[in-house]
This record gives sequence, structure tokens and C-alpha cells, in this order.
Amino acid sequence: MYKEFIKFPKDFKFGVSTASFQIEGGALEDGKGKSIWDEFSSHKNNIADGCNGEITCDHFHKWDIDLDIMKSLGIKNYRFSIAWTRIFPTGKIESYNEKGMLFYENLIKEMLKRGITPYVTLFHWDLPLELQKKGGFNNKQTIEDFLSYSKTVIDRLSPLVKNWMTFNEPWVFSFCGHLFGNHAPGLKDLKTALAVTHNILLAHAKTVEYVKNNYSDLEIGIVNNLEQIVSASDKEEDIQAAKRWNLAFNSWYLDPLFKGEYPKELVQYYTNHLDENNNIENVMIEYSDEEMKFIQKNCGDFLGINYYTRRIIAFDSENYHLQAKHIFRPTIKRSNFESWEVNPEAFYDLLIDVKKQYGDIKIYISESGTCGDDFIGEDGCVHDEYRIEYLRRHFAAVQQAIVDGVNIKGYFVWSLLDNFEWGFGFTKRFGIVFTDYEDNQNRIIKDSGHFLSHVIRKNGFIID
Repeated sequence: MYKEFIKFPKDFKFGVSTASFQIEGGALEDGKGKSIWDEFSSHKNNIADGCNGEITCDHFHKWDIDLDIMKSLGIKNYRFSIAWTRIFPTGKIESYNEKGMLFYENLIKEMLKRGITPYVTLFHWDLPLELQKKGGFNNKQTIEDFLSYSKTVIDRLSPLVKNWMTFNEPWVFSFCGHLFGNHAPGLKDLKTALAVTHNILLAHAKTVEYVKNNYSDLEIGIVNNLEQIVSASDKEEDIQAAKRWNLAFNSWYLDPLFKGEYPKELVQYYTNHLDENNNIENVMIEYSDEEMKFIQKNCGDFLGINYYTRRIIAFDSENYHLQAKHIFRPTIKRSNFESWEVNPEAFYDLLIDVKKQYGDIKIYISESGTCGDDFIGEDGCVHDEYRIEYLRRHFAAVQQAIVDGVNIKGYFVWSLLDNFEWGFGFTKRFGIVFTDYEDNQNRIIKDSGHFLSHVIRKNGFIID
């Protein structure tokens, strides 16, 4: 059987990702304030297994164990997020909490001692609850509050951290949280979701502008979850439905950043949108040309891409948002997370499409991974061959995209740890390290963790 060694560029960054609310616990320790996810997860019906974020992986107390695990595996790059409510418990600058800042400052210093480079995400969905009470990111004042928070964190930690990411997955925060209602803050209003999107892009651009005006040694970008979208058939209604989905999911965020405009076709669609009673309503937000130019000018130094799956889209007249729906092919290999396709070929196609549409932008794969029903075997180990196969094939897709000219600088596996998977609670395991929720959150490195370690040491791997 033919085997090939897949090799990455010398400066390629392999790493792992986490998020503050998903792993930290310590929900109200050392002066931390409440976030919208503390509130949302306190209502058991919102979370699949009725759990909450009070303890999760207890990283707040076990951070040294987690850093030692990374060091033992040779992981030299770690993307994680800072909880806004640890720094400003109410979200406002006057509530500054030094204990919260010291937690992250010490964490980062200990990373550096272990040879681990930090990549910091400033916002991974855990908005301060007090700001949400005033409208959250639907209120333009929150843009200024985010800028104050970002300035404070960057000014303090910039001697230690050179790589920054403003927002994680604006689509999920905007639409899952403000249209579908299955994420915090649990709202269901399309116009609000669109306004939140725009204000997040403005907050990102203002933060980038601040960094560029004050620091020459920092890089900063934004993280978007992107999917390869394909039509369910060659019927015109399916083709148009897939086009709308792609514009809403991918282009609605990338076009403002790299072209300085929202997709015109979708702007018109939202301007003449049909409500649930088939009445025309204008849900499109107001914005200025100056705002769009400002967003494009301050798009950032790189784009983080979170990739998990592709979607097959068909027309659906009953879908209020886009008159489109996600359908499933029974013959396609899937993960157990929302029946996501396992499709590395689509990953490659997506990366090529991003280059074609937006040019030679620097890219990090800021998240990519898969989940399954992992368990501790009789030998005390966790054998997750399916995850190794997922990583092997998706690593290969990225390497081929690099060969074909896409400027990809790193790949951060989601996730270091099994964790609190938002509305799914602890029912979905994405980690390369097993978290034993029934035994004091003890950690066990899975087979996939050892595989990643091998890839890092060799800067590549063998594929059949």
C-alpha cells in the first residue's frame, strides 16, 4: 500500500484551543461577575443535561495540570479566551478587578515558562450580564465598553502576548443568541441579530485601530466559523437557497472585513424580508459608508477560520430567516454533533474559495475538531481512533491548500479538553484530553492527544 509523508512548513504553528466559560469554572471566585452564560445555563431547560458553568473542567484551579499536559505533548501554541467578567465584573471600566487580571497574567507567564506561546481571544460569547441588561451588543455603548476592556487587557498583557483575536464566531453569537434563541442571551429577533453583527464588526475594527496606532509588535485578527455550502440539487430554488445561506453564513462577515460592504443581494433580501405571516418587513439595519470603510481599513492582520463541516442546503418556504434548510444525506460519514458531515475535501474547497474571493490573507485554522462518545476503557485509556482519522484527513486538506497557495500559518485543534459544550452541556466530547466529570475533573490524555504530539514532533505524519 502506498504511504505518503505529509510535511508542513517549518514555521507552521500546531496548537490547541479552549474558551474561558467552557473550561474555567470558578464562576464567581476572586470577584468575577456574572455573564449571560452564567444566567442562561442557570435555567436547566436551556442545557441538554441540565448542567451549568460553575465548575466545568475546573481549569481555574487546575490550570497548572493543563499546562503541564500541553508541555508533555510538545504543544507550543495555545489559543484561549479571557472572561470579560473576570476583568470588569459589570463590563464597565469602573468595576476593574485586579484579581481577575492577575489570574490571566500568571497563567500566561507559566505558559511561557513551559515554552507555550499564547494566542488570546478577547471575546468568546460570555458577555457581562449587566451589559446585556442594557441591550448588550444591540446597544452601541457596548462597542465602547468592549474597547475599554480590550485596551485594558492588551495594555497590561502585551509584553507577554503578541497574538490577539477580538471575537470568536460572530455568527454564532449574533444568530444563535439573538435569532434562534438556543444560545445566551436567548433572544429571537432577526433585526437584533443583524444589529449585533454590525456592532461586533465595529468593535473589532476599533480594537484593531487601537492596536495598530499603539503597538508595532502585535498581530490581531478576528475568528469566523465558515462552512462550505452546496445546493441539494440543480433545481433553481435549491441553488438560490444555498446562495442565500452562503451569503448569510460566510459572506455577511467576510465581505465587510475585506471588501467594505455587505453582500448587496442579501441586503436587498433583508430589506424586503417576508415575516412569518408572509408580510414584507424591512429588517435591514442602518449603517453608513464611513462605517464600512472603517471596518475594511481595520480588518486586522489575519483571519481565524473555525471549520467543522459543510452543509447541503435546500429550499424551504416555511423557514422564516432564509427560506432554506440544512438537509442530510444518509450515506455521508458524520460526527455525533448535530449530524455534522466529516468532509475534509469540503474543507480544502472552502480554503481555496476564501483565497479566490478575498486574496492572499494570512489565515489560522483557529478551531477544527470532532466529537464522539469517548469513554475510559478497561485499560484506563481513552481510544478515539475516529478523532485521529478526522485530524489526519483535515491536516492533509490544510497541507494541500498550503501547497496550492493558501497562506495558512497554523492549525489549532478544538479542543484541549472535553468541556462544557454550550447548549449541549457535557454530552459532547471534543477534547484530545478526557475530562472525568465523575472523578474530580481528572484528565486522561486520549490516543488523539498522543497522535497530535507525534505530528508536532515530526512536523507532519504518514497518510495512506
